[in-house]
Amino acid sequence: MSLMGSLYVGNSGLTMSQNALNTTAHNMTNADTVGYVRQQVQQGTRVYNTLAVDFRAVSNQQIGLGVQYSKVKQIRDTFLDQTYRRESGRQAFYEVSSSALEEVESLLDELNGESFQESLEGLWTSIQELGKDPSSAITQGLLVQKSNQFLERAKSVYVGLSDFQDNLNLQVKTSVDKINDYAKQIKSLNDQILKIECGGFERANDLRDARDQILDELSKMAKISYQEDYNGNVNVQLEDVDLVKAENYYEIGLQRDEVTGFYTPFWIQNASYTLNDIGEKVYNIEGAEVFDLDRLISADLNTDIGSLKSTMLARGDHRANYTDLSEDKYTNSLSQSVIMNVQAEFDQLVHNVCSTMNRILAESSDPATGYLCNPDGSPIQIFQKVGSDGYKQKDDGTWEFQEEDPNVNESLYSVSNMIINKELVQNPTKLGFVKPDDSVDYETISKIKQAFTAETNTLNPNVKKKTNFVDYYGDLVAQVANSGSVFKSIVANQEATVNATFSSREQVIGVSSDEELTNMVKFQNAYNASSRYINVVNEMLAHLLNTLGQ
Repeated sequence: MSLMGSLYVGNSGLTMSQNALNTTAHNMTNADTVGYVRQQVQQGTRVYNTLAVDFRAVSNQQIGLGVQYSKVKQIRDTFLDQTYRRESGRQAFYEVSSSALEEVESLLDELNGESFQESLEGLWTSIQELGKDPSSAITQGLLVQKSNQFLERAKSVYVGLSDFQDNLNLQVKTSVDKINDYAKQIKSLNDQILKIECGGFERANDLRDARDQILDELSKMAKISYQEDYNGNVNVQLEDVDLVKAENYYEIGLQRDEVTGFYTPFWIQNASYTLNDIGEKVYNIEGAEVFDLDRLISADLNTDIGSLKSTMLARGDHRANYTDLSEDKYTNSLSQSVIMNVQAEFDQLVHNVCSTMNRILAESSDPATGYLCNPDGSPIQIFQKVGSDGYKQKDDGTWEFQEEDPNVNESLYSVSNMIINKELVQNPTKLGFVKPDDSVDYETISKIKQAFTAETNTLNPNVKKKTNFVDYYGDLVAQVANSGSVFKSIVANQEATVNATFSSREQVIGVSSDEELTNMVKFQNAYNASSRYINVVNEMLAHLLNTLGQ
């Protein structure tokens, strides 16, 4: 090889060392940058010059032309990436559930149970006091007062649960907007990466880091899968449906329920629509929903991944009441919904207490004598429905119970559809409890007391333990507390798994200052060696030229 060619060999080493030093400096600069993945220079040899071909030799006579800069690659572990994203999504799922249970427990306890629990116990105490002297205006007034307090506190708890539902509903919208924004960003980064890497000489590693960081965040919100195609585009599937594919991204729409205001995420590309009178699209989202909330939540099925799904499960799809606890309506989606389950169980307690007291009074009423009856002959009710009457008059003039229709909220004795009898509030002595023969009606009060202590109630169809009115609420709070404890344990275990996976991944992708300083010394020495090599060749050339020139 000529001496002039030797200069190119030295120059290649000089250039290569400079690029390696630049990469090392870039790593050091971004050591604390979130989502940054350490980079490494990959070196290769230049094409060899063949001096002679000898078929009898093991190899041809060749001479090297130096080292070349091949590429700067990211140091990643695909398996650890997938594991981290799956497990962090699972952690986010259970964190939402745990937080929801903590909030519900706080609403039920109402400052350690000093409100609704006291109102329930106060109602029971007033019934016991009434049993001692049913004819007393004082005990009658106490019963009406405690009944009113019981219903008001029940409404307060139910409204708190409903407000929490609305809060979660806003979180659903925020999460969907964020997912759509992430999809746009991934599509934009795909385009930028393709433009930079289309020549095959440069790697857009920093843009790839930004894209991978988005995948990390997206994996916490929903179950995702992804693949990189030969052009460098990342195709992303969310809940097994395309979110980003090559140059396109697909938005998730939100359908708002006109009654509850609850949002349901759906795939716009999979939904059919019609145009209304003003030209707006009205979507039919059946079959296009992003999540199937009726599926069993299971780690084996990977149905317990993502904060958005967990938020929707916790919120539920409507305001639940006691009718939702019937065998035909108590589905997976209801039983797995933190708020709806508690709403239904709580409403069941209030319904059973109020309707039972009303029923016993109605059974004891006598329209013929007007005992425990209104002026029109209808039975006196302590608790009245807002949207309809409790009793209707038949053609023969007698009164019969107005049946409750599970499909018509106005017909139900539920928390949201009951008020206290205002006439009794103004005049509690209308109850009387003194029969037309001037005998005191101890029998009716005894029936109410027996109803309060009879263990005939269960929290939901899956619970076999029976309880009475007095202990029901305590069992409800205990159920929520126990479920919260279980979820806290799951979150703690999942957090340990995520942290272990994160640490393992950081050992691969993280920047080590000690390692980078070692590389810096190595490449600096290589740079100096190449420089000295060029100086030697330069001195040899100068010596030859000076000698020949003489």
